[in-house]
Amino acid sequence: MKRGPTGRYETTAPGGETVKAFVPFPLPPKPLPRLDGDLQVALERAHLALGRLDSVSTLLPDTALFLYAYVRKEAVLSSQIEGTQSSLSDLLLFELDELPGVPLDDVVEVSNYVAALDHGLARIREGFPLSNRLIREIHGVLLAKGRGSEKEPGEFRRSQNWIGGSRPGNAAFVPPPPGGVQEAMSALERFLHDDTLRIPAVVRAGLAHVQFETIHPFLDGNGRVGRLLITLLLCHSGVLREPLLYLSLYLKQHRATYYDLLAAVRKDGDWEAWLDFFLEGVRQTAEGATSTAQRLAALFGEDRARVVPRGRLAGSALRVHDALKSRPVTTVKELRSRTSLSFPAASAAVNLLVDLGIARELTGRRRNRVFAYDRYLAVLNEGTDAPLAPGS
Repeated sequence: MKRGPTGRYETTAPGGETVKAFVPFPLPPKPLPRLDGDLQVALERAHLALGRLDSVSTLLPDTALFLYAYVRKEAVLSSQIEGTQSSLSDLLLFELDELPGVPLDDVVEVSNYVAALDHGLARIREGFPLSNRLIREIHGVLLAKGRGSEKEPGEFRRSQNWIGGSRPGNAAFVPPPPGGVQEAMSALERFLHDDTLRIPAVVRAGLAHVQFETIHPFLDGNGRVGRLLITLLLCHSGVLREPLLYLSLYLKQHRATYYDLLAAVRKDGDWEAWLDFFLEGVRQTAEGATSTAQRLAALFGEDRARVVPRGRLAGSALRVHDALKSRPVTTVKELRSRTSLSFPAASAAVNLLVDLGIARELTGRRRNRVFAYDRYLAVLNEGTDAPLAPGS
């Protein structure tokens, strides 16, 4: 449905150059999107996929194992959309010991994303409301160090920003002037908590994401925070018990369509076309995450079965295998810490896993060796276009 523009233009002159900035009308859209026909089918499919994903904890002996690596894959993908070159392997190596050879600026940015998500989820689990205060806190963690740390972390912008182009005058899109950011974000916060609106949580998340990206309330990091907002909303509403849904891969694969649909909402008010795309992304992403969990559960079981018959080393090797599930890139020193095995026992156990093709040594050195759980990482790396290379 084409409702017409979903905001108004306000003439402003940042840097002395006259431009028209877009100020969105508060949500919800008027009239509300009609959840019937094809859109109703898309919503039902998304809900079904989310329900299956929410039960993923029954597929893995420890959901935290999956979350640890899956959150990091999302951090890599979300940051890659913003132009970083860091891979999942880079991040895991950085977290291991800030090893040389890792692109520091990029990997710090990805590491910040993990910390920002962890912070937001911890606050929600404490009972803190999903609010502008929490969004600013998350942004503060995201830009705490490294690239972007000089761009007012944790604060709504006090100057004009723009999307595309080298300046506001030739930009593809100019968000609201800085004086309108607080009001627009306050209206968004009220929408998030308006219980009088009979809108499914996943639809509310889709509407809120567009509104946040249109307001673009920060000088940097808006895309990453906007994508985090989807997951946090679904967890806050109780649709998901764990943060297992991340749309970055879907948005990366359909980037042109994504930007076209955001523009169509602003220009024509075509919320239905956006929601159809968004709900399909939720379905595909949820089904992908469920499939990944099933494959990992099968992989862990297969590898465990290969270790069990290996005589006196089997007990130690199984403990090391469990440690590799928790941290798929690691050292003998860390394995000792996680398994309470002696250095000789941990070394012998990981060597057995290498012999069985379960683990791989990366450095080629005799000392300070680094091991990777290759098949586990291969599953997680799908979509990041960044396999773990020898000697990395």
